[in-house]
Amino acid sequence: MRRSGGLTLTFGVDGMQAAQMGQASACEPRGSQAYWPAWLAGVALGVVLLLTFVLTGHGLGATGFTTRLSAWLGSEVMPRWTQANDYLGPMVEGGGVLSSWITWEVLGVFAGAFVSARLAHRMAWRIEGAAQAGTIGRLLKALAGGILAGFGARISAGCTSGVGLSGAAVLGVAGFVFLAAFFIAGLVAARVTGGGVK
Repeated sequence: MRRSGGLTLTFGVDGMQAAQMGQASACEPRGSQAYWPAWLAGVALGVVLLLTFVLTGHGLGATGFTTRLSAWLGSEVMPRWTQANDYLGPMVEGGGVLSSWITWEVLGVFAGAFVSARLAHRMAWRIEGAAQAGTIGRLLKALAGGILAGFGARISAGCTSGVGLSGAAVLGVAGFVFLAAFFIAGLVAARVTGGGVK
């Protein structure tokens, strides 16, 4: 590694290269297994997406869970206001948060990620982001990014899995527009906030 002013040059295999080459990078937890090759993970995701359409009649999703959770919390704290709300009211009438398929999907994602990380020896407590931002800076960026991503997902009526992947899988124009805008916004945000994860 060599520093030149504010620029850090790293020689060797970084995380992205390691993922593409099927190797574990130097910044990964000691003894961790390599990530799947990108093409294999993409094929597996495509098969999972296809199976969700065939078996359940709908695609993947994620942020719908947080919306249903918000509706349920609202019905517990302010039931009249929540039921009168045009957006949250129908979700409350549709049953509790555990009655929705997306709740079980998200819980399955968490469980699968946990088991996968354990099996690959990748469990580690760490804060992602550019180190020069400091711990508080990285946490604030993560919070701001999460709020903006959640807000954007509600405006577009879905997230990268619900609108992007599932929409593009059925050749929906909105899916392709969402994915293009998502990647462009990500590139711009990475530049503005210091070059992304390092």
